[in-house]
Amino acid sequence: MSSLPNSQPAGSDSVVPSSALEQPSSGTSRRSFLASSAKAATAAGVSGTLLSGHVIPPVHAAGSDAINVALIGCGGRGGGAAADALSVPGGRVKVVAMADVFQGQIDIIKRSLSSSFKERVDVPDDRSFVGFEAYKQAVDCLDPANGDIALFATPPAFRAVHFAYAIEKGVNVFMEKPVSIDGPSTKRMIALAAKADEKNLKVGVGLMCRHCVARQELFNRLQDGQAGELINFYGYRQHNPPHNLDLAPGVPAGMTELQWQVKRFHNFLWGSGGIYSDYYVHHVDEVCWMKNAWPVSAQATGGRHYKGVIDDQNFDNYAVEYSFADGSKFFYSGRVMKNCLQQFGVFGQGTKSAFTISGSGHSPAKSVIYKSQKMSDDNVLWAAEQPEPNPYRTEWVDLVAAIENNTPYNEVKRGAEASLVTAMGRFAAHTGRLVTFDEMMECPDDLTAGVAELRDDSPAPLLADADGRYPTPQPGRYQFEFRD
Repeated sequence: MSSLPNSQPAGSDSVVPSSALEQPSSGTSRRSFLASSAKAATAAGVSGTLLSGHVIPPVHAAGSDAINVALIGCGGRGGGAAADALSVPGGRVKVVAMADVFQGQIDIIKRSLSSSFKERVDVPDDRSFVGFEAYKQAVDCLDPANGDIALFATPPAFRAVHFAYAIEKGVNVFMEKPVSIDGPSTKRMIALAAKADEKNLKVGVGLMCRHCVARQELFNRLQDGQAGELINFYGYRQHNPPHNLDLAPGVPAGMTELQWQVKRFHNFLWGSGGIYSDYYVHHVDEVCWMKNAWPVSAQATGGRHYKGVIDDQNFDNYAVEYSFADGSKFFYSGRVMKNCLQQFGVFGQGTKSAFTISGSGHSPAKSVIYKSQKMSDDNVLWAAEQPEPNPYRTEWVDLVAAIENNTPYNEVKRGAEASLVTAMGRFAAHTGRLVTFDEMMECPDDLTAGVAELRDDSPAPLLADADGRYPTPQPGRYQFEFRD
């Protein structure tokens, strides 16, 4: 494992390799699936103990025209994505294999999916896999010649490792967001995307807002100049802390430190990029889409105020200013604190008028262009038609259509760049520095280093100190983020 990130001289703005710096001292879910599984299941990775070492053959009856799906990562997010896949019109999609860190997660999602989709969920015990290499066994159940899909809903740290194996086996992929959390993982994903293209694989990324018909129409209208030149954007995700901050600190009995960190991946930078990367990527992607550009730099503030009873590596609040090449800005505010104002949405201003990109959650968007800068119901120039098609479903309709029609389809490069821009905001807050897009891409700090070698008996990538606390970002002191 790599050492903890290193300190830098005060006032330095350059991103430099960690080997050139002194080492500081240190101690050693989005989709609400079914109500039952949303409470009982959490998004998890594929780790644990292998059930068997034999190779499972592809699952296809003679003459079958089903597109089979292997669900890898059986938390609420994975269960929700599988339900969306099974909802594609025509009834062609089936779930035939599952893999996760915990057998209990597989059991919960299997019951939930089976109760809703019955005969289209066919996952016997010999196609339920538990272990760090369980993803391989699940992917091996698929038939490349049939257009089958590996569905990756594991923590983002594992995305490149799993994607590489799917490409090797020649199967199509749907992967949840974010797809990367720093420069090195972004570069890996972009390189893998090119390899997937070489094999004509179809790859979807769970940034479903781009499949939203309301937002698509808004984009076209903004590009046509209905709001004038786009000047500023504003985004908010402010809500109560997620459930994992209400749990008792420390690793529960019967669970290893590694299993705990995989299960609570939102709490750890190596696993997910923290709540900033995992929660805020949709809003960042929406704004960059409407602007039709990636920002060139980000600066930010943030901090930890008071926490629940669990320790983690996240700030309680983030305030980020993204700058585009033409000087326009995107101001983003994220906060997870109780008894505070709650807001959720992204908005913008042009030289002619203001507009709402999404104002009531990820779905429906309820996009609006106003007649002026006044954002009120009596000042609407255009509003998206309601009800809107569910973008969580339409992204699967689009992926399946690309497979059936053999049309080019690969969302990974854009998804990786959106993930990198999101990481820019987090990195700027955690280090107290202004960071550019190019610096973030070239930053050597690799939060997911060594993930491909993790096994059931591996130590966790991050270790708590003697008081049970994990290292946290300290703006102004350290050049890089924390990874043990």
